[in-house]
This record gives sequence, structure tokens and C-alpha cells, in this order.
Amino acid sequence: MIRTASVLAILAAAGTASAQQLSVLLEVDLSVENQVTITATDGVSAATITGSSTVGFYLDNAIDGSAGIGDTLVSGDLTSASELSDGTPDLFNGFGDGSGLNVFSYADGGASSNFTAGEIAFSGSGTWDISAAAYASFAAPGTTGLIYFPADDDGDLAGAEILGELIIVPAPVAGALLAMGGLVAVRRRRA
Repeated sequence: MIRTASVLAILAAAGTASAQQLSVLLEVDLSVENQVTITATDGVSAATITGSSTVGFYLDNAIDGSAGIGDTLVSGDLTSASELSDGTPDLFNGFGDGSGLNVFSYADGGASSNFTAGEIAFSGSGTWDISAAAYASFAAPGTTGLIYFPADDDGDLAGAEILGELIIVPAPVAGALLAMGGLVAVRRRRA
């Protein structure tokens, strides 16, 4: 989280971007235990860039890189909005360090992937079964982070562009249970 805030402050000072200009491009949903679903929003890219889909994009501040992801694709057509999906997006979470999750190998018809500033960045979604350790190491709901391209780990960030933001969305069932718990607590106090 510190890195995200620092990067945004540097960008704002340079006049190239600010927190208000970055769209939420991807929602990371952890509502099913030991599973992650990443869904595109209608957010627009902050950068124009072409790079390799085999390197992919990096979701900074999404996960503690020390846990092996152990992913198995359940279903997916997540891709950059300018390319068709090959139906096989894959996950990678670095070499045991960092705080990000890499999505790669998603574009049909080649290794190239394109993003255009001001245009919708992503389309589709992907769902993966993941290891219990990886599931436990994801950031808390409400956490945001930056999306870099092309980058597959922290070492690539210096040469990558910031496309926008991601958000870890709360589990719908957990939110409903919390709301119900609050109602029960209020009723008990009144009784």
C-alpha cells in the first residue's frame, strides 16, 4: 500500500497522472474459498502501450508474493480489450517476493497486447482455484493497487506503464453476514 501511495504522489507531482485520473480496471473477488475471480470493469487505460501478453500485466499490492499460487484455471476469457482472449489466462506471483500477482498468456493470435489511453482497458473475467496459502495471503477487501504493463514481477515495474487500479472486492456473502450481524446487535441492545 505504501508503494501505491508513493507512486501516485510521484505521478501527481510530475503532472502525468493523479489518483483521480486512474480508473479501477479490474476487480479481484475472493468470495469463494480457495478461489480468485478477476473481472474487467469498464474503466479506461491511463497509458498507451504495446507489449507482450506472455509477460502480461502485474496487479501490485494484491497478494503477498511469498505464497505459491498453485492455480488451476476454472474458466476465463480475461484479456486486454483490444485483443480476443485465447481462453487460457494464467497466474504467476513472482519469485517468492513482492506484493503482486501477474496475469499472462491471455491474448489470442499472438504475443502482442495493446492498451490505449482513454479507452476501455480489459474485457472478460477469469476464475482460478488457488492454494489455501495463496488464498490466505491475498490483500483484504477494499485494498487497492496499481496495474502495470508489461510486467510479471516487481523487477519489471521500472520499465512498465501504469494502466490503472485494481480493487479487492468484499465477498458478497461476508458483507451480507456482517450486515445481518449488525442488525442482530441493534435488536439485542433495544431488548
